[in-house]
Amino acid sequence: MADQSQAERDWRPSAPLAALQLRATLLARIRVCFARNNVMEVDTPALSAAATTDPAIHSLVTAWHGPGSDGARRCYLHTSPEFPMKRLLAAGSGDIYQLCKVFRDDERGALHSPEFSLLEWYRTGFDHLDLMDEVEQLLTEILADIAPVSQVCHWTYRDLFMEFAGIDPFAVSAADIAAELQRNRIGLPVGLDDAPLDAWLDLVMTHVIEPHLGQGLVFVRDFPASQAALARLRSGNPPVAARFEAWLDGVEIANGYHELADAGEQRQRFMNDNTQRRLTGLEPLPADERLLAALQSGLPDCAGVALGIDRLLMVAGGARCLDEVLAFPVERA
Repeated sequence: MADQSQAERDWRPSAPLAALQLRATLLARIRVCFARNNVMEVDTPALSAAATTDPAIHSLVTAWHGPGSDGARRCYLHTSPEFPMKRLLAAGSGDIYQLCKVFRDDERGALHSPEFSLLEWYRTGFDHLDLMDEVEQLLTEILADIAPVSQVCHWTYRDLFMEFAGIDPFAVSAADIAAELQRNRIGLPVGLDDAPLDAWLDLVMTHVIEPHLGQGLVFVRDFPASQAALARLRSGNPPVAARFEAWLDGVEIANGYHELADAGEQRQRFMNDNTQRRLTGLEPLPADERLLAALQSGLPDCAGVALGIDRLLMVAGGARCLDEVLAFPVERA
């Protein structure tokens, strides 16, 4: 708990008034865009009985003491509204979007906060390529007179690695990546020796490739199948995830999928996640059975994307870190 002297120093917002006004402007414009396209705004719970099983994402845990219960019920603060939004889609909602706060543990830095604002939306009848076009249209429109999108580039994951790191991510070993990092004079994190190949590839992405992405909007698609998360797989040699990520002026802001609709495959991925969690010393987490039941009942063909509002504001407003666009970051909450 903050003492009185600290409270007297940090009761004020960390963001200037102009940043708070910009947030209000962009949120209003986002809602106008979706209303024009007949995409319905929804509101789903921040608390859930199930958490994401992704080993790279850590949920914040709380407890609910319901009336008449024998004990506390463990609950998780959502890291994304994805699961309940897919339940709405399976129930026949049609195209939907949500603006909400989400929560992730073990995250703090210039681009990370344990509580942040997310825009997530789903379009029926779209694949991930259609959704990339819509992300571009949305950002171009809402930023037109604030920080216009200077250019748009598209890369496949493989071509991006070949161009800026000189390695084929589909035919590389951890030893190859370690050598590349050493050539770039990048120190290797402690404990990475036993990490899966994807962790090594992520390190190349953040430390070698991202500095080259430059200005404008950059889309990267066709990620390795091992990085599919909740995306479908596209056949090929090798098969790739029907997934994209987007960077704006060098800052990663969005992650989208042609959504997996196979309940059996989704259950297997949850199980694989928990196997990986056990191998890395993390607690396995309960799969979301309600999501799996919704998928079993029939998820419409759709694509979805999550876009970080705070990072978007940071780039649009020329801020150096998230604290400059947050009214009260976690240290002042």
